[in-house]
Amino acid sequence: MKKVLLTLTIGLALVLSACGGGGGGSGGSSKNESAGDSSASAEDIVKKNCTGCHGVDLGGANGPSLQHVGSKHSEAEIENIINNGQGGMPKGLINEEDAKKVAAWLAKKK
Repeated sequence: MKKVLLTLTIGLALVLSACGGGGGGSGGSSKNESAGDSSASAEDIVKKNCTGCHGVDLGGANGPSLQHVGSKHSEAEIENIINNGQGGMPKGLINEEDAKKVAAWLAKKK
């Protein structure tokens, strides 16, 4: 039983650490890194912060597929999920301004 719990704990830690996305070696969070670049496109923000869990093609990897997320969730719901987290997705991976851009972009994926 202890072996199973240890394995699950390690697996969960690996999955959650992968969801942080393209952070540099400075120890800063992705939220802070993307905060200074308001000119970044939603697609660039997703590539930098989301593909670790959702896959390069957004088809899902460690997280769910986002290829048709706009047919399941409204733009406001997507923005809420990005900002507040849901299920295995942690909150605050990107700043609120970028979350708004990404939510608008993802809402068009039907």
